[in-house]
Amino acid sequence: MQERYAKAVMRELDLRAYYINNVRVHTIYIGGGTPSYMRTDLLTNIINAIKKKQGIEEGDIEEFTIECNPDDVTEEFAETIVGMGVNRVSLGVQSFSDERLRFLRRRHNAAQAAIAVQTLRRHGIRNISIDLMFGFPDETLSEWQKDIRRAIELDVEHISAYSLMYEEGTPLYRMLAEGKVKECDEALSTKMYDVLMEMLEKAGYEHYEISNFAKTGYRSKHNSSYWNDSIYLGLGAAAHSYNRKSRQWNIGDIEKYIETIENGEIPAEKELIDPATHYNDTITTALRTKEGIDITKVEEPYKSYLLKNAEKAIASGNLQIKGERISLTRQGLYISDSIMADLIWI
Repeated sequence: MQERYAKAVMRELDLRAYYINNVRVHTIYIGGGTPSYMRTDLLTNIINAIKKKQGIEEGDIEEFTIECNPDDVTEEFAETIVGMGVNRVSLGVQSFSDERLRFLRRRHNAAQAAIAVQTLRRHGIRNISIDLMFGFPDETLSEWQKDIRRAIELDVEHISAYSLMYEEGTPLYRMLAEGKVKECDEALSTKMYDVLMEMLEKAGYEHYEISNFAKTGYRSKHNSSYWNDSIYLGLGAAAHSYNRKSRQWNIGDIEKYIETIENGEIPAEKELIDPATHYNDTITTALRTKEGIDITKVEEPYKSYLLKNAEKAIASGNLQIKGERISLTRQGLYISDSIMADLIWI
């Protein structure tokens, strides 16, 4: 299956050659699930195919990220990905509590997360990001503070932190529906986010996006492209692509994805990007960032609509205008979803 999948991804690259024609590729991100589970020789083949197809030469790629489970980071794996050109690793740590990791049904334990960071350092990776999660059932504020302190102690360059979500159709959602677990109290969850910002900012991390923190010079270049309306190409099952004219997303079923590609077709749904859709995309992406929305790039009638609908949030101190940019204030971060909903073009 892995070999068929790798061949399908490379075939999709050929089928999608037109999508980002003549666009310079400066970041590569291997993610979506557990790419570190794939055989490294197959990953290497995919990367070599991308470089050849896009005409990528030595030094063209500014940031090359791969997502990893901590327990997949062996000495051999670290050496291999560095040889591929990877210069940034995103570790799905989630928690430094073995109990909470078991709750998430993760394979690794807390000790393996720290070992993974050390292993990557030995092989020259100087840009490491870790994912953290908060708002677990019965998690206390002090337990969350302990997780943050441990992340700071590891001295990683980037931290992404998210509140635990109960998405419909997942085992966690079923546990919630069956009354086996209880959602974190909203007031406590808000306090956890507040503590997260305070501790990381004090430790020298810049809060540059709602859920992302980075040391100076270590913002995620790849993820920032999503928030800054850049063109991108996604390959593989469930991958998304965007070229300002359309958005496409592949089916998630791997077997169906492979079969469709083998038949010479791209298994994707498509949405055309009209001016209203582009405006709404700007609201839900750029407004997440520290810099916010560049008002000069918003065309009429959307510019007037944005400024008019933002008046209430500005008056209440949840939005601010500095120069030609409109952005969330500190207090606005807590209710960002409702603010965005008020600004969406209906």
